[in-house]
Amino acid sequence: MFLLSGFGDEISADLTVQLDVLGQLGISYLELRGVWGKNVLALADDEAKSVKSEMDKRGMRVSAIGSPIGKIKIDDPFEPHLRHFRRAMDLAEYFDCKYIRMFSFFVPEGKADEYRPQVMERLTALLAEADGRPVTLLHENERHIYGDIPRRCHDIFQTLASPQLRMTFDPANFVMCGVRPFSEGYDMLKDYIEYVHIKDGLMAEKRVVPAGEGDGQVRELLDALKERAFHGFLSLEPHLATAGRFDGFSGPQLFQAAAKALRGLLQEIDA
Repeated sequence: MFLLSGFGDEISADLTVQLDVLGQLGISYLELRGVWGKNVLALADDEAKSVKSEMDKRGMRVSAIGSPIGKIKIDDPFEPHLRHFRRAMDLAEYFDCKYIRMFSFFVPEGKADEYRPQVMERLTALLAEADGRPVTLLHENERHIYGDIPRRCHDIFQTLASPQLRMTFDPANFVMCGVRPFSEGYDMLKDYIEYVHIKDGLMAEKRVVPAGEGDGQVRELLDALKERAFHGFLSLEPHLATAGRFDGFSGPQLFQAAAKALRGLLQEIDA
C-alpha cells in the first residue's frame, strides 16, 4: 500500500499554506524539512510544538524528518553534526515519526572510493547514536556524496548491515548521476528500499520534471513496488522551480502538478 507524503517547504515557507495545499490534495502526511524559512533541525521547542499542534488539529502526521544529516564534507568537524543528529532523533520521537532522512557525506569529485573508510566510520557512529532509539535512518542517494550511485549505496547497506538503516530511493538523483534508476539500481537495492522520493529528471538536460516525464523510470519502479506489495511512503519532492543545497521549491501550483502526475502513474498501474 502506497502512502502519500510530501515536502511542505516545496509549497511555501508558511506552515498554514503547506498544510492547506497538502489537505486539498488529500495528502495527510508531511515530510518535515523546513518551515518559516528554517530547517527542521533549527526549530526551537516552542516552534516544534506549534507545528505539531497545527498538524494535530488537521489530523496530519509527519512521515519523516527531512534532515540534512550527512550533508557536510567528509572532513568537516563531526561532533557538531552529532549534536544535530541527536536533535533530529528528539524531533522524530516528539512527532511520533520513525524515519529520519540522511546522507553519506560530500566527498571530493572522482575520489569517493578513496574516502570509503571515513564514510563508514561516520555512518557507524550515527548508528551507534541511534541504537536503542525508536528511529530508522533512511539513506538517500544524492549527487556528490559517497552513496550517489547504486553500487556505493549497496556497499553502505551491506557493510553496516543494520535494521535501523534503510533506503530512500530517489529516481531523479540517480538520473543526475547518469544512472538509469530502475534498470541499473532497483534489483541491487530493492531489499533496502523503505521510502521513495517522487521526482523525475531528464538525463541530457540535468533537469527535474514531474514523475513520468523524464528518464527516472518512475512508472517501472512503482509497478515493481506494487508487485512486491510494498507498504511505505511515496513522498513528493518535485524541485520544479528551484533547488538549493538543503531544500527545493516548487510553489503551490507546480506542487499540485507534481501530485497529479504521480496519481496519473498510480492509476496506470492500478495502484
